[in-house]
Amino acid sequence: MAAARRGESEALGTLFAELYPELRRLAHARLKHHRAPTLLDTTSLVHESYLRFLRAGQVQVSDRAHFLAYAARVMRSVVVDFARESAAQRRGGQDVHIALDTDAARVPAGEVEILRVHEALEELATISERLVRVVEMRYFAGMSEAEIGEALGLTERTVRRDWEKARMMLAAALKRH
Repeated sequence: MAAARRGESEALGTLFAELYPELRRLAHARLKHHRAPTLLDTTSLVHESYLRFLRAGQVQVSDRAHFLAYAARVMRSVVVDFARESAAQRRGGQDVHIALDTDAARVPAGEVEILRVHEALEELATISERLVRVVEMRYFAGMSEAEIGEALGLTERTVRRDWEKARMMLAAALKRH
């Protein structure tokens, strides 16, 4: 981790290789509920995330949980960028009902929805960065409450409360859009 923080690409590659199964699990959790072949597959999402890690150079992470939290943020960026590109190619689209329930695995994953959630998260970031991190890790990376708590230094109970608060705030923001 220290070598990756210094920007040594071989160290980043080694770190990525060691955590590759976990990164695939995160990517798969996010992508497994697409209604049709869209955006990315698990491997593409992990590999595109790796390329973004390389482009960033130094990765400021202190432990495994922090690395996975950062990976969730990168995966969000990749998914949102691909959704934007797909939506731009189709020009238009239709409104989609978004159910932010407590089971992140059941949340549909259409491009329009991803972009609307991303915009709502940008709005939420003006209120609480921590709530945004919880949503990124849960919604975009499918991390469990325990994993999120470990990454953010929070109890699982606090993560649950943050998730509920974020859901309510996002629902209100999505109604405005």
